[in-house]
Amino acid sequence: MTERLFFTHDHLTAELEVLACTPHEDRFAVTLHSTIFHPQGGGQPSDTGWLGESHVLHVTQEADRLVHYVDKPVALGTVTARVDERRRALYTRLHSAGHLIGNAGENLGWMPIKAHHWPGEGKITFIRGETAQAIDAGLIQQQIDQWIAADYSRYMTLEDGTREVGFGALPAYACGGTHVQWLSELGQVTILALSEKKGTLSVRYSLD
Repeated sequence: MTERLFFTHDHLTAELEVLACTPHEDRFAVTLHSTIFHPQGGGQPSDTGWLGESHVLHVTQEADRLVHYVDKPVALGTVTARVDERRRALYTRLHSAGHLIGNAGENLGWMPIKAHHWPGEGKITFIRGETAQAIDAGLIQQQIDQWIAADYSRYMTLEDGTREVGFGALPAYACGGTHVQWLSELGQVTILALSEKKGTLSVRYSLD
């Protein structure tokens, strides 16, 4: 099982142990003992970066391990890993913004069921709860603006393999993604549109 170091810290560089490197189509599949690279999943794109001089193009969850696909082979043993800081920062902001939108919807009685935190495609999907209230973009925008202005800090718990992440006094979500340390790091989050179809409500958002 690959240890997910990003569950407990935000390091973008680390010395990691390469366990295997095998050819895979036009790439090489690398397995590490532990990793700072977030895989694609949970509505979040995978990190990219470098293992030594090899470019990490994509990271996936496969059974109980994370597989890092690189452009050239990596020797077994210790390697210096570096996450692409710009991409990580963007994905982290998008994911954290999604949490706030989920919290805002829940405050109005809507239950978040799906999240998509990709650049240019940010969307949170809800279903009506028993106490669902009328909802519009302005209500959600006002609420998340208040939370960002309050600059709540991130908190995390990890127990029995389950990790929960929240901000300030807001309820936490079980989540394996990456998140900002303080909400002021989000900048401007803009609610673009709401649409309801077949019992589900989609809230689209972007970062400025």
